[in-house]
Amino acid sequence: MKIHEYQGKELLRKFGVAVPRGLVARSPEEAYKAAKELGTEVVVVKAQIHAGGRGKGGGVKLARSAEEARDIARQMLGMKLVTHQTGPEGREVRVLLIEEGLPIDKEFYLGIVLDRTSGRPVFMASAAGGTDIEEVAAKTPEQIMKETVDLAVGFRSFQARKLAFGLGIPGSLVNQAVKFMQSLYTAYEQMDASLMEINPFLLTKDNRLIALDA
Repeated sequence: MKIHEYQGKELLRKFGVAVPRGLVARSPEEAYKAAKELGTEVVVVKAQIHAGGRGKGGGVKLARSAEEARDIARQMLGMKLVTHQTGPEGREVRVLLIEEGLPIDKEFYLGIVLDRTSGRPVFMASAAGGTDIEEVAAKTPEQIMKETVDLAVGFRSFQARKLAFGLGIPGSLVNQAVKFMQSLYTAYEQMDASLMEINPFLLTKDNRLIALDA
């Protein structure tokens, strides 16, 4: 089952995974109201389609006022968004996610995938966040760290710590990173998912670890 980003984030929030504050908009006026309600200096207007690569296709834009968010929504809603995953025909944008802008320090990648051979989940992490992880896997696979999960005991804290240190997360934030990863694994397990990705997994300038995209 494919779900939109906003739906994925609602599910993650229920499992204690930190996500940005955001509101769904289906009209320019709803986008205006959402930006006003969020009240941040910058909001991010995100097209909701079942495909990656939205940023490159013009489906993710910054707005510095509620009026600008409304104007961007007017442009996006109804447009055919073409990305490397949609094919040349694109996908029509009918829903937007209006999200608080965050002060980005570093971007990472986190993912959990089921290894079909062993039948075990594999927790992956990379400092090459915010990029096409498939491209990273093909060109520089050494940039992706992996921890295989023993189903009998689950994803252990020492495995999460190993990944956190490997990403270069500051020591003072490692416990926060461990909690984030364990919450993410709980969500993966409870939802009986076969794949879960956070790209990017964000470290903000005010020392928060957040799932920017899911």
